[in-house]
Amino acid sequence: MYRFLFLTIIGCWLAEIQFLQANNEWQTYYELHNQNRTPGYLETLEFSRALSEASPLIHYTVMGYSHRQREIPLLILDGNGNFTPEKVKASGNKILFIQAAIHAGEPAGKDAGLILLRDIAIHGNYTEYLENLTIVFIPILNVDGHERFGPCNRINQNGPEEMGWRNNALNINLNRDYLKADSKEIKAFLNLWHNWEPDFFIDTHSTNGGDYQYVMTYVMEIFGAADKNLVHWMEHEYLPRVKQKMEQDGYPIFPYVTYRSWHDPRSGIRSGVFNPMFSTGYVTELNRPGLLLETHMLKPYQMRVESTLLMILHTMDILHHDKQLRSIIEEADRYTASSEFRKNKFSLRFELTGDSVIVDFLGVEYKKKESTLSGGNWFIYDSDKPRTYRIPWFNKNRPVYEVKLPEAYIIPVEYKDVIDRLSLHGVEMISLPEDVEIKVESYRFSDVRLDSRSREGRQTASFKTIPYIETRNYPKGSVIVPMNQSRARIIAHALEPMAPGSFVYWGFFNSVFERVEYFESYVMEEMAREMLAQDPSLRIRLEKAMEENPAMAQNPFAILSWFYEQTPYYDQKHNIYPVGRIMDGALLPDIR
Repeated sequence: MYRFLFLTIIGCWLAEIQFLQANNEWQTYYELHNQNRTPGYLETLEFSRALSEASPLIHYTVMGYSHRQREIPLLILDGNGNFTPEKVKASGNKILFIQAAIHAGEPAGKDAGLILLRDIAIHGNYTEYLENLTIVFIPILNVDGHERFGPCNRINQNGPEEMGWRNNALNINLNRDYLKADSKEIKAFLNLWHNWEPDFFIDTHSTNGGDYQYVMTYVMEIFGAADKNLVHWMEHEYLPRVKQKMEQDGYPIFPYVTYRSWHDPRSGIRSGVFNPMFSTGYVTELNRPGLLLETHMLKPYQMRVESTLLMILHTMDILHHDKQLRSIIEEADRYTASSEFRKNKFSLRFELTGDSVIVDFLGVEYKKKESTLSGGNWFIYDSDKPRTYRIPWFNKNRPVYEVKLPEAYIIPVEYKDVIDRLSLHGVEMISLPEDVEIKVESYRFSDVRLDSRSREGRQTASFKTIPYIETRNYPKGSVIVPMNQSRARIIAHALEPMAPGSFVYWGFFNSVFERVEYFESYVMEEMAREMLAQDPSLRIRLEKAMEENPAMAQNPFAILSWFYEQTPYYDQKHNIYPVGRIMDGALLPDIR
């Protein structure tokens, strides 16, 4: 009753505001400039603040600051004036989290979001959705990249006239940063996310790639990595409804297009699993549906903004009427924290199988010819000639790396950066009040290769792992990371080295790959002979090592190094993963 009365009063107030305002006073910058310009940072903040000042439904705040000390704006829309996560959750509202301009050259979500909030808070449209929904909206996440503003930032894109840059001020692609969290922008996002714990996430983009008829494509994680009940809801409840609604609007949608052969639709398309370095992969591992919207860069900007707005509105309608999602999320969180979850192996890496289904793909006529300029294939699309192709869609993924999850991980105190990153992800940890000696599983690294070029500002690592068991001493201040928590999936992706975006991959542990003590050859020559005299089997092992690595046989230093590695003088921590896996809960130290 209170909610109905409140919305009635708000409706009367909105009618008065509409009467008092001039017709164009609340037009967005995009609307005032022929729907082909997007506002700069200051214009966006000005309009956002004006909405907040004019309407009791909207609250403007700052979610954090960029590397260039720009404030990152946040708008919260709630029908009861509840603007904290505690009050919103107490009200029972679902929380819809919308993010725009993470790639600041792709601003359609920013303009669509500002129109949406204006239409609700000023014009009184769609207010029925506020009975069950609260919107948390980031108009610009990459505020520094946004202000690298210009007409030449996206060579493939058809408008707007000027736009921002893809990466942030440190040249980090924020949509590769969700797990490692190097940037201030993603740190601010994580703080916001884990305070609010939204029910549904939308990340807005514009794509690169080939030409086709679709204005809008999308990504949802339904291909193997998510909780099975959540996958069922996304695949059988949400997607059929939103597809039907968009089709009725004249904007048919299709899964995000990645051709098996670059630019060539006839080669078929593929859909794989996005790991949690990406936005939708990240939130899905937290048991929330994540939707990535990809408007097509060659379509007019007006169509890209309109289709984004429609997708958000239809999502609001589905969430408004939905009776299942909240309980599915709660059950997924409970299951992830349970011992049942840890009984089965957890899949960390996937690959596409050769299986496919034939689908109708709304493409355009094109031809492929050999370029006389570059010598490569030149794809020439004719967007004026639409054509429907019957092509294979490869979307069956199978796990290629699975692991039995431990009862807990244990991280040495000296790896404070790793501990701090886990804190950003809302992970619960327990600090050891004293030294402990404990039996753990861990990994020895082999075939280590450090990337020769920078990747997102880091030197990434590739390697193989060899599991082994030992008893270790962990000093006071080290942390236990129990796995009986809803963040267990994220913890595994961060701390299991073979996960595709693990902390080991991103270089957080590169120092363990370094050798710091060496031998003199005249010492090792004599010691090697003594070793062979004491243990003749060493000769057989040496010959096997040289057979497996023929270059070693031609390298005297490599041969002596092999002997050195068999001695107790060799660094026993070289290539050893310092994080331990506690497999038996009974071995957990009493730290209460």
